[in-house]
Amino acid sequence: MTRSIPRMAQPGDEASPAGEAEPRGSEHILFVEDDENVRDVVSDLLSELGYHVIPARDGKEALERLAGDAPIDLLFTDHVLPNGINGRELGRQATVLRPGIRVLLCSGYGSRARTERFPVLAKPYRRLELATAIRSVLEGNPASP
Repeated sequence: MTRSIPRMAQPGDEASPAGEAEPRGSEHILFVEDDENVRDVVSDLLSELGYHVIPARDGKEALERLAGDAPIDLLFTDHVLPNGINGRELGRQATVLRPGIRVLLCSGYGSRARTERFPVLAKPYRRLELATAIRSVLEGNPASP
């Protein structure tokens, strides 16, 4: 099976067509992705947007981070993860461990991965789409990005 990965930043992605600056923040994001290259690139991108990134490679490692005392405002996780815990289940467990945490899933399966509980960002995504989705979820927008 071929994995869909995010399309990373391209010239002109930093601003919307109307010239608006991309949304930024300073919150703490637990980013869960099993593909090391994608994890590194997206972690760097989130850091460039001002966020504090806590990377994890699977649900087990993410749950260990969630059980710790580091601040985490948002769980941003791939929907498909190895080792028995998918993104939706990880999101469910995260909200039990940390009531009030925001959750954003990403998936290469598009609308088939939509959930009633958590918004889903479809892969591939552009830098501006990622920045907008992250900001929207952190601000409590219940609609899927």
